[in-house]
Amino acid sequence: MNYQETCEYLYHQIPMFERQGASGYKEGLSNTLALDEHFGHPHQQFATIHIGGTNGKGSVSHTLAAILQQCGYKVGLYTSPHLVDFRERIRINGEMIPEDFVVDFVEHERAFFEPLSPSFFEVTTAMAFKYFSENKVDIAVIEVGLGGRLDCTNIITPLVSVITNISFDHTQFLGDTLAKIASEKAGIIKPDVPCVIGESHEETRPVFEAKAKEVGSRIIFADDQPEIREAMPTEGGRMHYTTCHWGELEGDLGGIYQKKNMNTVMATLKVLQNIGYLSRCSTREAYEHFQQELTEALSRVCQLTGLAGRWQVIKQKPYTICDTGHNVGGWKYLAQQIAQIKCEKKHIIFGMVDDKDINQVLNMLPKDAIYYFTQASTKRAIQAGVVKTMALQHGLTGESYPSVIEAYKAASQSASTYDFLFIGGSSYLVGDFLKSCL
Repeated sequence: MNYQETCEYLYHQIPMFERQGASGYKEGLSNTLALDEHFGHPHQQFATIHIGGTNGKGSVSHTLAAILQQCGYKVGLYTSPHLVDFRERIRINGEMIPEDFVVDFVEHERAFFEPLSPSFFEVTTAMAFKYFSENKVDIAVIEVGLGGRLDCTNIITPLVSVITNISFDHTQFLGDTLAKIASEKAGIIKPDVPCVIGESHEETRPVFEAKAKEVGSRIIFADDQPEIREAMPTEGGRMHYTTCHWGELEGDLGGIYQKKNMNTVMATLKVLQNIGYLSRCSTREAYEHFQQELTEALSRVCQLTGLAGRWQVIKQKPYTICDTGHNVGGWKYLAQQIAQIKCEKKHIIFGMVDDKDINQVLNMLPKDAIYYFTQASTKRAIQAGVVKTMALQHGLTGESYPSVIEAYKAASQSASTYDFLFIGGSSYLVGDFLKSCL
């Protein structure tokens, strides 16, 4: 098989939650443990940071990877989903895993893993750990796939566990209350491993505190002593931060939700400094050196790591943005930021998948925008006509289009120079857009 044929095999011959939904999800660690033993426990050959939570995992993972990389470490990065190319999931110092490695892994190992009937994510995780081990990374930032307790990344014992936040998502697997979801996410908290909680509230905090006490983990709540004093979007689509200890910083991730992600990152950096993975900044010279590295990394997260789809500026005229926010927690901030945009008219290309609370999201969207309802190329996508019908019930009007590229063409023809154009609602929709429209 060539690379494209290998990807088709992975997407269609192995159960894949991202395309199939519940039928592609496998609960439990038995397959992961079998794969891990087969490959000689590769995850034990490098240090790790484990990132879980509902929203913000990708931004926090890529930002931490960028900082560590800027500080001279050889950094593995394992995230999901990909937007355009499967290889986005597995990177070292921002470089995607080679096509040949993916092809050879499947070709040489399928005889072993096929009888296990593994999920797509189980195979991909095994591939990532093997790749990082063979390439002798110093440290790998590992993003949880779904949940935490039973996620196949949860065989690692990291330097620090990070849980960004908790909101309603994947409730059919994780539970129908925030406390139940938090309990599943808290499954990545390990004995004697510090844990950073990015954002908590009265329903989730006791869950994290109880788990940390049970296993003997030191827990740090980033929002108890936030490092970020102020965060302001810039005209160029970036974020300007005023911090408590690091002065003025500018990040190339521009969503207003990044303020909370940055607090999570900063709390995690403090843990890493305490355990010796970053300079403790005990002298003025060390402080200034790390501040310089931090400034450089934050300004180039996308360039250093390949991150895309987070309030990503596509064009300045008309001002065009895409964002992978795909659930109620994400849209709480996206809707607020879209409302703040000053323009003549707003054009929103929108679609979602079927396991999200689309009605709550539709209720947040601006009533005065022109809508282009569409669907991603996944079986989980809600049909464009159905989205249009549901949107009408919330006072949102527009036409439906069978693909994001057709919706984008229509919006581009309609939008004037001083309008605002947004593409989002689903990671898969943004992926289709980036693949087809750029």
